[in-house]
Formats: sequence, C-alpha cells, structure tokens
Amino acid sequence: MEIGIYSFVETRPDASGAQSGAQDRVARLMEEIELADQVGLDVFGIGEHHRPDYVSSAPAVLLAAAAARTRSIRLSSAVTVLSSDDPVRVFQDFATLDLISGGRAEIMAGRGSFTESFPLFGQDLSDYDELFSEKLELLLKIRDQERVRWSGHHRPSIDGRLVLPRPVQDPLPVWVAVGGNPTSVVRAATLGLPMALAIIGGMPERFAPFVALYRDAARRAGHDPARLPVSINAHGFLADDADEAAEIAYPPFAETMGRIGRERGWPPPTRAQFDAERGPRGALVLGSPQDVIDKILFHHEIFGHERFLIQLTVGPMPHDRVLRAIELLGTVVAPAVRSEVAARQAATVTSD
Repeated sequence: MEIGIYSFVETRPDASGAQSGAQDRVARLMEEIELADQVGLDVFGIGEHHRPDYVSSAPAVLLAAAAARTRSIRLSSAVTVLSSDDPVRVFQDFATLDLISGGRAEIMAGRGSFTESFPLFGQDLSDYDELFSEKLELLLKIRDQERVRWSGHHRPSIDGRLVLPRPVQDPLPVWVAVGGNPTSVVRAATLGLPMALAIIGGMPERFAPFVALYRDAARRAGHDPARLPVSINAHGFLADDADEAAEIAYPPFAETMGRIGRERGWPPPTRAQFDAERGPRGALVLGSPQDVIDKILFHHEIFGHERFLIQLTVGPMPHDRVLRAIELLGTVVAPAVRSEVAARQAATVTSD
C-alpha cells in the first residue's frame, strides 16, 4: 500500500480576515515535503483553495518547488478544482511538473468542496456538475492526444491545436476525487480512472458501498477493477503518545471545522465528538503510531484500497510536531502497514 500526506497549506487569517504568514507557511511546507521524501513516504498532495486560510491557490507551482528538493515522492494535487479551471492549462502545468520531477506528477481532479474559485474565474455555480464532466472529458482528450480537436459548451473549441509540453509519464496519472456522491463514483469508474474517496466524518463502514459501486461500475464498463486503485483520504495526526496527538490536534481542528461550519450552517464540533471520531470505528486517523497503523489496517479490511493519504494539518499546527508526525508516519507506520497488507495479499493468493 502507498502511504502519503495531503495538505491545504493552512495559515491563520489576521484580525481583518486577510491572509497572514504566507511566506513562512510555504517555507515550512517545503520542509514537510522534503522530510516526507526522506522518510520514504509515497505521495504528497496539495489541495487547491482560494481563501485567506489556505496558501494553495496554485498547487502545481508549490509542487514544482518541491520537485526540485525531492527525489522519489510522488507529487499530486489534492484536488485540482477542474470545474473552474482550464483543462489545457492544467495539463500544461502538470506536464511541466512531470518533466521537472522526472515523472512523479499526478492530477487529482475534483468538483471542489469550496466554491470561491467559481466566481473568481467567471463560472456559474448552477453549472457545477456539467462543468466538471465537460472539462474532465477535455483533460483526458489532451492527455491522450498531442494534437487536440474538441468542442463543448463552457470553453472555446480547440481546432486541431498542439498542447505542449508532453509529460514523462504516458499517460499522466489522473485520479478523480469524490466525497460520497454516487454520480461522481460511477463517472470515475466508467472512465477507468482511479478514485480517491474522502472520509472526514462518520463510521468508515458507511462508505463501503461507494467503493463497491465503483468496482461494480468499472466492471460493467469493461474495466478490470483490480487495475484501478482506490485511495482513502482522511483527517488525522500522530505523535509518540495518543493523548499527546489529541491535545496537539484538537484546538486547530475545532477552530477550523467550527469556522467552516459557521459558513455552512453546521454546529461547532465538540471535544466529545472529536474523541469519538478518533476511536477505533471513527473517521479520524489519530493517535500513537500503533493507533494509526490499526486504523489504516481497519480501513483496508473494509475497502481493500491501494493508497492512504492523511491530512495532518487541519488548521495551523506547531511545525516541530508536524515534522515529528511525518517522521513517525514514514519510519514506523508505513513499513508496518505495507508489511501487513503484503502478508494479507499473499495469504489470499495462497488460499485461492
């Protein structure tokens, strides 16, 4: 199993609501990605956001900076809000990242859980799903053809134009990120694209039908589900001790989720809810290294997935504690999870 991290590159808005500390936060991000590479993690993803609480409106630029400072780790968006972007430019950005990194770039495309990018780039939210469907179609056509001929409703036509540069990887990996929308699940499966499923609340078992739907829809579309990886993406944190992990993670988690909740009409999170979610059957992957190992393996029993990504910084976190969490994830958790998953797979093959 691949183990990795994703980040929205969170910062803390100042008293006026304006973004503050962006330069320092980007510098810390580079240290986090470098360490993730050094301790043997497989993937680092950066989500696209256009808000004062995140310094990540241009993931490809941040990932390109990281590419020059790393050797092995795969570099992905998490996600690219494709609905409000131009697929030509997205492909060019990530093809360029692929060249810089020597073939380590990925695009994780999604419809977007925040909507600030839509008015910013002149898109109508009433076209939310149609925008994504059409632009994903164009992105895949560009990925497959150097010279592109295409027409649609939400972008000017392309009349046999070259789209350059071409990436090292052929094809450039494109994942579809979903949050539990069945239509999005079936779309990814039908197109034969790998799926990243976000689980940020509730019992993980509740999401098992989405993975089953994905594999069934892929099979009906003529794709081999065994060749289509699934990623589980979750919030979490780890420290040497479970209580220490909770005490570090809860204040920024509560502030961030409470602020977003106020925007969307959700009740604020409570400590009791947080503690329940970090329990054995909750959504948070949080605690000691052994707690995190156990939770990832519990997920694997449910989903049989090939990749796990954790968002360590749900809100601004102490940088030294984040680095320690990355170190533990790479040196303790990842080897144990990979070993156990490999043993499970070998046992399955033997029994068959």
